[in-house]
Amino acid sequence: MIALVYLSAGTLFENTIVKVSGQKFPDIVAANFYGVEVKSTKSDQWTTTGSSILETTRVPGVERIYITFGKLGGNPIEFLSRPYEECLSGIAVTHMPRYLIDMRLGNGQTIFDKMGISYDALRQLDNPIAPVSSYYRSQLKPGERLWWTGDPAEESVSPTIRLWKTIPGPEQDYLVTYGCVNFPELFGGDYDGYALWLTSLGVVNTHMRDQFSSGGQEPMGLSNGTIAMFPGVYRRVKRNLGTFLYLMSLQEPVITGVPLSPESPLGQRLMMWSDAVSRISPVDYHVSMDALTTLFFRKS
Repeated sequence: MIALVYLSAGTLFENTIVKVSGQKFPDIVAANFYGVEVKSTKSDQWTTTGSSILETTRVPGVERIYITFGKLGGNPIEFLSRPYEECLSGIAVTHMPRYLIDMRLGNGQTIFDKMGISYDALRQLDNPIAPVSSYYRSQLKPGERLWWTGDPAEESVSPTIRLWKTIPGPEQDYLVTYGCVNFPELFGGDYDGYALWLTSLGVVNTHMRDQFSSGGQEPMGLSNGTIAMFPGVYRRVKRNLGTFLYLMSLQEPVITGVPLSPESPLGQRLMMWSDAVSRISPVDYHVSMDALTTLFFRKS
């Protein structure tokens, strides 16, 4: 701060340099347009954690920000200054997504280069977390999920953690039905993906299997008028059919007034879902397909 004030003498920045009080970003403002964010580390490295990607505390009017970084753990002590956006290598999550700073970052190596969006474009979005989570989802390995984001369609993630048993019945039914729609592997006894998704919503279920298998087998009608017994997970679709069809319809356009059929947009999605479920269900594929298509497309 003192050095900036001294060097500003006789320039357009003289008497315009201000140290910003409180938890604001950046730390120093010049001419109500430029900013300097000050960072330091006691270790012998040029990396640290930066500010929130939301930048809700950004000082209004500041458009161009530089970072001055002090590496205090080396011998000798060193300082570097660079444009802020050129030093942002990635994103880490504490209580909110924050930039990772690397003062030695090379050209084309910033998180913005990786995402294909500029720093200014990202920060001016109404929801900058959306493209960030989309990018990191594309980098996930099988079995991994982003714990700090929910479904891509959701705008926020609950900051609290709840046990399944404390959730009201109607909400439980919705979450179970959502699972049936989006995690067909549940019908084969694989609960891992659904469990990770629930965790991203702040919901912990210590008896995951019971939510889909309890209650014994479920009688399902077949196209020839007979009844066959199916695993309990099928009952979750049968008893929440209205919610199930609604959630399925969110994925495809639905024309009101048109009878549901296998040829309709929603019908085609239902057929694809039924095929995916029937291929992993312990029930014979053809019997499972028969029961599901009868459930979805039977005449009133």
